[in-house]
Amino acid sequence: MRFLAVLTVRNEGAFLLEWLAHHRAVGFTDFLVFSNDCRDGTDAMLDRLAEMGWLTHVRNDGPYDKRGIQFTALKQAERLDIVHSADWLLPLDIDEFVNIHTGDHTLLSLLAALPEATAITLTWRLFGNADIRSYTDSTVTETFTRCAPVAMFWPWRSAMFKTLYRNDRTYEKLGVHRPRAPNLDKLPNARWFDGEGRELDDPFKTRRLFSNYGRSNYKLVQLNHYPLGAMESYVLKADRGRAVHSDHMLGMEYWVDRNFNTDTDDSIARTHPLRAPILADLHADPRLADLHRAAVGWRHARFFKLMEQEPYRALYARLLMTPASKPINHATATTLSQFAMKGRT
Repeated sequence: MRFLAVLTVRNEGAFLLEWLAHHRAVGFTDFLVFSNDCRDGTDAMLDRLAEMGWLTHVRNDGPYDKRGIQFTALKQAERLDIVHSADWLLPLDIDEFVNIHTGDHTLLSLLAALPEATAITLTWRLFGNADIRSYTDSTVTETFTRCAPVAMFWPWRSAMFKTLYRNDRTYEKLGVHRPRAPNLDKLPNARWFDGEGRELDDPFKTRRLFSNYGRSNYKLVQLNHYPLGAMESYVLKADRGRAVHSDHMLGMEYWVDRNFNTDTDDSIARTHPLRAPILADLHADPRLADLHRAAVGWRHARFFKLMEQEPYRALYARLLMTPASKPINHATATTLSQFAMKGRT
C-alpha cells in the first residue's frame, strides 16, 4: 500500500525534518515536495533528502497559474509517475499534521476502522499561539498544545478539511482541500466518511470544503493545524506570502480567525515514540543537520531584518497587543450565518 503526501514549501527548512519524521511514523510511504524561491536552504535540504531516497523534490519556479503557486504545483504533480502509482493521496501543508486516534495511530489502522471508505475528510483542529512570542528550534507538536474547542460554531474555516482519498481514478485532479474533476461514471461508487466515522452525503463528493459545525469530527482522526506558531514565526509567514493567494499579505484577520487557545490537546504525543528514531536518523546526517541549523539561523536573522520595516514591525506590535480569540457560541453564530445568507441573496 503506497500512501503519498504532496507538500509545497518555501523558507520552511526549520520545520521540515519534524514534519517528515511524523508523517513517516504515521504511515506515509512516499513524499512529493515542491519548493519555490527558497532563501533559507529548504531546497538544498530537499535535494539532500532526495539523494537519500527519502522523497521526490521538484522545483516549482514558475510561471504560476492564476490560482496561485500551490495550484501550479498540484497541476505538475498530476503528470508524475509517483502520483499515478500511489494507492492513497493527501495534499498537505507544512503546518498540518495528521493525528490518528484509532489503533496504533497509523494510516493502516485508520483504513481498518473505515474499510469501505474511498475518501476520508481530515478536519482541522486549530492550534493557537498560546502567547508564545519568540521562535525557538523546538518541535511544533510539543510546543503548541493549546487549541480550539472540539465543537466550533464559527468561523467556517475552523471546520475546513483536507481529503485522504483512494487513487482509483474517481477523481482526475488533485486539489488543495479535496480532489477535483470527478469521473461521473465512477462517482456513484465513491464512499466518503468523516473523521468521526460517519458516512457523508453526496455534496461532499463534489463540492464541500468544510465539515458540519458544532460537533466533534475527530473521533478517529483529525488534522492538527498550526497556522500561527510563535509571533516571530507569524511575521516571517507574512513575509513569505500565501501559497494559494500569494498576492494577499497575511494580517491580523488571519490571526484572529485562528488564534484559539481555550482547550489543550496533546494527543499527537502518542506518535512521538514512533517519530523519535526517525527524526534522530535525519538529524544524524551531517549535511541535513548543518542545513537545519542554517535554516534556524536564517529565521532569527530574517525576523530582525523585518523589524527594520514598518509594515512588519507594526504587525508584530499588533500581535503583542491582541489577546487570544474567543470562540463564538451557537446563538451568535446562528445570527452571523443569517446575516451571511441575507447578504448572499
